[in-house]
Amino acid sequence: MSNPSFEVASPTEYAVLRTLHYFAIFRHPLQADEVLGYINLPLTTQEDVTSALRELEERDLVFCFDGYYQVENNPEWLSARLASNRRAEQFMPMARRMSRFIGGFPFVRSVFVSGSLSKGCMAPDGDIDFFIITHPGRLWLARTLLVIFKKIFLFNSHKYFCINYFIDTDHLEIEEKNIYTATETVTLLPMYGPEWADPFRAANEWAWQYYPHFQQKETEAMSRQKNSRVKRWAEWLLGSRLGDWLDRRAMHLTVMYWQRKFSHYDRGDYGVALKSRRYVSKHHPLFFQKKVLNELHDRMNGIDCQLETR
Repeated sequence: MSNPSFEVASPTEYAVLRTLHYFAIFRHPLQADEVLGYINLPLTTQEDVTSALRELEERDLVFCFDGYYQVENNPEWLSARLASNRRAEQFMPMARRMSRFIGGFPFVRSVFVSGSLSKGCMAPDGDIDFFIITHPGRLWLARTLLVIFKKIFLFNSHKYFCINYFIDTDHLEIEEKNIYTATETVTLLPMYGPEWADPFRAANEWAWQYYPHFQQKETEAMSRQKNSRVKRWAEWLLGSRLGDWLDRRAMHLTVMYWQRKFSHYDRGDYGVALKSRRYVSKHHPLFFQKKVLNELHDRMNGIDCQLETR
């Protein structure tokens, strides 16, 4: 094999390496068609990607195990991925049931599965993460009702009920725009409230510009809104000034608690990891986004030292 250092990489080869290095952060090998789905080159074809993978494999920059490609010569990555895929299949029925259940709460308009399960994977200690769209002006009230249910009836367990991201129907656009948020956005699995899937996609077209080959998730299997009498009654009762006061109060109390609990965060990180506005609630205390982006930056700096792109 030739020495890969200082060899020229085509734009497709470089984009393939960037894609594989991004998923290497998660130790997640990709098949050739998945590489195409996550590559940021609009005119690239599957043949181009396959050719680039072969070339990079010959130069020991990419390794292939049973049709799965990765940047580390470690076959255990594949076995771990396949196990996580099987685990995800087992968790998916529960995710669908919980999505319908969440959709039954007042002011919830749409529910998506996010996180690793949205990519068909589930770690042994993983959670089912949900991304929730609510009625405007009632986001924090809806969130608080769901949190109360989790604390009382699920003993605060996150395993099947991790509700960490809320937006409302008037603010569908994800404000942070980078490769991490783009990946999380395009891979969301729609579960409840199909009428909001297309507006969400339209508001976040920027994410599909990162991934022009990524196929939008199907919405046919989504549960449609069938508001129960209790939900309709609760929304009528809380659609008044009382509901507005409760929503503001719920936000105020939650933000005060978070500010005390996460006082070690600097202001910039807190504003992103625990974003709190009337129209958005994000609870990502581990701030995985920052960790991923920093590691990808370091990885690509290492690649740039090896390769000269043309």
